[in-house]
Amino acid sequence: MSSISIIGLGTMASTLAARALAGGHTVEVIGRDRVKAEELAATLGGGATTGTFGAAPVGDLVILAVPYAGAVPVVAQYGEALAGKTVIDISNTSNAAATALVTPEGSSGAQEIAAAAPASAHVVKAFNTVFGHVLAQGGPLDVLFAGDDAQAKASVSAFIESLGLRPLDAGGLEVARWLEGAGVLMISLANHGVGGWDFSLGVDLRG
Repeated sequence: MSSISIIGLGTMASTLAARALAGGHTVEVIGRDRVKAEELAATLGGGATTGTFGAAPVGDLVILAVPYAGAVPVVAQYGEALAGKTVIDISNTSNAAATALVTPEGSSGAQEIAAAAPASAHVVKAFNTVFGHVLAQGGPLDVLFAGDDAQAKASVSAFIESLGLRPLDAGGLEVARWLEGAGVLMISLANHGVGGWDFSLGVDLRG
């Protein structure tokens, strides 16, 4: 099992932390507000610990569970503290109306994070195509991920599988833009064709 550090204290952070603990991993939660981080760790139980914001995370896998607008500044603040880490970016990059991406054409939030991270860190896009409340409900789900480093992707794939989820490798980090676009698609489906938020994207393998 892996050691997981989660930067962020929101719904996705707490949900992923809970599933990671249930999957047998050790979990460190980190937030700017140390008191709130300690409260979350206490609520999670299972030996969850708290780390110091900006200091080197203890986990080999670092889940960056902060909104897109704050992701690059957080990574820049951490700097070399993220050296050698596999960083999982779960953010979406849609505009306020959730009708388009705010990143420049040909780029993505994950690629911007990778550019801000130390050269020895490896960014993998994952979990942004799963609604947090659906993830919290449990059960099997497909998790699409993308990244450029084979070893980092293998670690993330194994982590996803350990949570009782099915990892689906979507390719290199350049595909992250389209995974972030899938976030826009999901919101549009919720507001239109599906008419609700209790669904997930998946791949139906035939034959």
